[in-house]
Amino acid sequence: MPRVKTGIVRRRRHKKVLKAAKGFFSGRRKHFRKAKEQLERSLVYAFRDRRQKKRDMRSLWIVRINAACRLNDINYSRFMNGLKMAGIELDRKILADMAMNDAAAFSSVVVSAKKALA
Repeated sequence: MPRVKTGIVRRRRHKKVLKAAKGFFSGRRKHFRKAKEQLERSLVYAFRDRRQKKRDMRSLWIVRINAACRLNDINYSRFMNGLKMAGIELDRKILADMAMNDAAAFSSVVVSAKKALA
């Protein structure tokens, strides 16, 4: 079997990994093996946290809606139940935005939810 020299192939592979590891700390950006190990771990974190970010945003919206609801003398769960009973189909992202930027519109939605509960 003939001898295979991997000079160009190996160099390209190393350069690709080291380029992706730019910005890592100390030897994790300079040494191929350490860079490769850290890069694999970093890609796992990135994959996981793309999903985690969606959960974090939803919980942030819920906190904002709850705070605005309490200013309007109703708690979050009763408000959401009132929305469902009133047939108002606004998602939490829109409700949180209304609570932050348009308090008057949010108050009118709260009034509608309270009427549906009564």
